[in-house]
Amino acid sequence: MTLLLWIGFLVLILAILLFDLLWVNRDAHVIPMRTALGWTCFYAALAIAFGGLVYLLFANGWAGAGSRFGVGLSARDAALQYLTAWVLEQSLSLDNVFVIALVFAYFGVPLSQQHRVLFWGIIGVLMMRGLMIGAGAILIARFDWIVYVFGAILLVTAAKLFFSGDDQVDPDKNLFVRLFRRLYPVTDGFRGSSFFVHENGRRAITPLFLALVVVESTDLLFAVDSIPAVFAVTRDPFLVFTSNIFAILGLRSLYFTLAGLMERFRHVKMALVFILAFVGVKMVFSHHYEIPDLLSLSIIAGALTLGVLASLRHSPKGGPR
Repeated sequence: MTLLLWIGFLVLILAILLFDLLWVNRDAHVIPMRTALGWTCFYAALAIAFGGLVYLLFANGWAGAGSRFGVGLSARDAALQYLTAWVLEQSLSLDNVFVIALVFAYFGVPLSQQHRVLFWGIIGVLMMRGLMIGAGAILIARFDWIVYVFGAILLVTAAKLFFSGDDQVDPDKNLFVRLFRRLYPVTDGFRGSSFFVHENGRRAITPLFLALVVVESTDLLFAVDSIPAVFAVTRDPFLVFTSNIFAILGLRSLYFTLAGLMERFRHVKMALVFILAFVGVKMVFSHHYEIPDLLSLSIIAGALTLGVLASLRHSPKGGPR
């Protein structure tokens, strides 16, 4: 039954992605902010509804919940851990939004083609996150001391984010970009929605594909921080994976909602610093003192809310509202 639960979840995600690709965004077009906001709310509602399903799974012991996975978790604790992990991952994905905007600006990706890059980028991200979550679960199960390593990674990341200046993206230094440029010639401009084309008798890549490569490789670096952070909230691979997936599904619409308003969210960075530091401390002291799940959810959601409100309060006068 547990295997059927995993298969059912993956089928649900695949159905959502196919609906997006074959129906909603079948043709290249510019996504209006209001439409993106609507989809952001839809994915948030879907993620919260899944939290209700998690509660029912553990309350009734369906598909082995509480016995074959999430052993020892009550329905309340399982739902709280899932929601906390989702809010945490959604918060950390704000950094992805800012970097993606810089990547698109660097390559000059047309607005009508940005969704295509993000769609296929998220397909790759889903596979990478699955492998990394599996590896993290195995490490924690076999080496109990690895939680201190994960906690230290989060604290170092928080310190680096605190002392860093404005994010700068230089794709020319990206290892994967340099590799593909060695393997294939690059076209002198975009070729519609194509990643690969045949020109002068050779297979060539377009700047759209290079933008996809940078988005994928950048998320790989973010995952090194975000996945340990989620393991600080819950050790159950199913809750870690599902919370990650729902946060990633909402990343595209979140990008189109916030991309034009990034400069207004200047204080969100400090909120992310606090969240990373808090989760790092939580993980380091997890063997000595367990912070209650409801308190963790309140602290993470509260820090993000304060960062957003402070940004809106101190936004430049006359700016977009």
